[in-house]
This record gives sequence, C-alpha cells and structure tokens, in this order.
Amino acid sequence: MEENKRRAKLKQSKIDPPAETRYITISNQKGGVGKTSTSVNLAVALAQQGQNVLVVDNDPQGNASTALGIPHGTDVDSVYDVLIDETPIADVVQESPEMDNLWVLPATIDLAGAEIELVSVVAREQRLQRALKEYAKAREERGEPRLDYVFIDCPPSLGLLTINAFVAATEVLIPIQCEYYALEGLSQLLNNINMIQKHLNPELSVSSILLTMYDGRTNLASQVADEVRQHFPDQVMNTMIPRSVRISEAPSYQQSVITYDPSSTGALSYLEAAVELGSRSPKG
Repeated sequence: MEENKRRAKLKQSKIDPPAETRYITISNQKGGVGKTSTSVNLAVALAQQGQNVLVVDNDPQGNASTALGIPHGTDVDSVYDVLIDETPIADVVQESPEMDNLWVLPATIDLAGAEIELVSVVAREQRLQRALKEYAKAREERGEPRLDYVFIDCPPSLGLLTINAFVAATEVLIPIQCEYYALEGLSQLLNNINMIQKHLNPELSVSSILLTMYDGRTNLASQVADEVRQHFPDQVMNTMIPRSVRISEAPSYQQSVITYDPSSTGALSYLEAAVELGSRSPKG
C-alpha cells in the first residue's frame, strides 16, 4: 500500500535540467557503503528522466563500468589514459546500453598504477578537471547536448584519484551505511574535503548525504540515521536506500537495479533519490 503511494507520487515527479552541469563526486573512504551502486543507479534514474549523464569510473576495480555494461579489459582505453597520457575524454567515452543519454568513462586495472605515476606529473590534482572541461567544450563544438550531470565514482581511499575527483567536482555526495561504524572515518573525509576547499577547489561543497543499506527492522539502523541527521540536518537526503538483494544482484547481470528489476523496492528508492537530488540545491 505504502509502496503504491510512493510509485504514484513518483509518476507525477518531473526532473528539470539544472541551470548548468552538476559535477558530483561520490566518495567515502570506507568500502562497501554503496558508492558504486549509488553512482550507477542515480545516473540511470536521471537518464531515464531525460537528463544527459556521464559516469566517470575512477575506481581501478571498474565496478561502475561492469554495472553499466561497458567492457573494461586491459585493451580498452580508459580514465587511466585520460589522466596519464592526456587522451581526450571524447576518444575514450562509451555509450551505455542501459540508456540512450548515458555515457561512461570506463576504468581498467591500469588505474591501480595511476596513483604512483601521478606523483611526479605536473598539475597532478587538476588532470581530471581539465579533461572534463575540454570534453564539455568538445561536445558543444560538435553540436552535442550539454551534460546535465557528471557522477565521479571514487575508490575507497583518499589518494590522488580521489583528490582529482574532488578538484573536478563542485559537489560531494557521501553514501553512509546505516551501521555502527558509519560515522567513523567521516571526520577524516570531511577534513580532507576542507583541505581541498582551502587549497585546490573553493567551489566544492558536501551537498548531499545518502543513507544506504537501511534495515527498518533494526533499532540500530534508526539510531544511526537519527544521529547522522542530527549532525548534518541540511545535507542528509530524506530518501533512504534499503538493504536489498536486488541491488546487489543487478551488477552481475551488467545492469542497474532500475533496469534489472524496476518493480523492486531498491529501484523505487533510487528513483526517489534521483528526483530528490534533482530538486536539491547544489550547495546542500
């Protein structure tokens, strides 16, 4: 009954394109909190609503590429070539079979070595930012539609790949798992974001915090959710992503949960999160 109400409300929701491209880095140095699931499913949900979306898979594991049906073997040009060899994104980007207006900049295992190779490179922190600006310009020159959203999926670390993502973005979306250790390490992540704001990218802000893997049957999940809301009243999104087998299963079929099982609670929640993200101010 409750789900039917939510679906009916969702049908009436419309996402207007943002005034300018929103560059959103999805980051949390804690692993297994739903960063890639969030990147992939928000991207597909927004593309389904007619937005032009690019996903930058900035994680050497390449899970976002897998989930969006993009080949990313060692013979494929990837974000590694963009960061190290300055290959234009236009030569590397691939269209996802998930949606017509969804593009992916894939990751390959080569990216694992990029952290070390970037150390000695000039303007190493600005590489991704510059490449994305050039790509936006190239799209305009070719008469292609402007991108509405760019999601950058980060590895679970705070190294040079993540720093490049922070410098390239104007917003950070932090997925937080509704578990006991949720807030551990968050202060370190926020300190790093503050450092980036001070020294490299004053436009960066934590615009959204998304609670993931929520299990309404446990008191712990509710307590964690309340605590996070208390600390970050403006940033925490109203939508919560439930713990869901369907969300976990979808990538093994090279799909998002939205195309894998559109009627699932996980798909519904990510669609709601996309609508909410679309209506939120980039400043949180």
